[in-house]
Amino acid sequence: MLNDKGFDLWADGYDKTVGISEAENTYPFAGYKKVLGLIFQTVMETANAAVLDIGFGTGTLTAKLYEQGCSIYGQDFSPGMIALASEKMPNAHLYQGDFSKGLVEPLRARRYDYIVATYSLHHLTDAQKSVFLFELRDCLKENGKIIIGDVAFETRKDLERCKLDAGDAWDDDEIYFVAEELRKDFPGLSFTRISDCAGVLMLDR
Repeated sequence: MLNDKGFDLWADGYDKTVGISEAENTYPFAGYKKVLGLIFQTVMETANAAVLDIGFGTGTLTAKLYEQGCSIYGQDFSPGMIALASEKMPNAHLYQGDFSKGLVEPLRARRYDYIVATYSLHHLTDAQKSVFLFELRDCLKENGKIIIGDVAFETRKDLERCKLDAGDAWDDDEIYFVAEELRKDFPGLSFTRISDCAGVLMLDR
């Protein structure tokens, strides 16, 4: 698993790395642009939305939302990523912090129309994911939504099929979402499959 220094080293080349995998329609980023597109369109349903991005990286998604008038808040553990994102979004409220330990206090104290996470929460164990999602749901405004775009699957069988197809490329350090298993804690969770290895999960307050 990459630590904050690992992500700093990767920061400059991150968008390029994603682009190569996405263009070749291969694990782990097949469907990446469609994932971001669906999240963008959903957030755009609310004018001037307050959006919290967990693990925002270089700001690929949130910079587009920022340009459309959204108020952007974010938490990431990489100073390098934060520096790149801040150049794109000078008035965003971006904080450094390890989300495996929860939200930093200034972000926990606010309420959001949308909380988004793209290709970040797979660094949490399944147990940590559930705990964190409960915390995030409490930070939503009425009718707010948590939207997660990631390597994700409807069933464990779908995940195992993708793992087999990916072969040596599969990352055993990452723990991917399985929607049917998460519904034990979050019965209202919806899942939209985007590619063989990607999907969007949505959870209302």
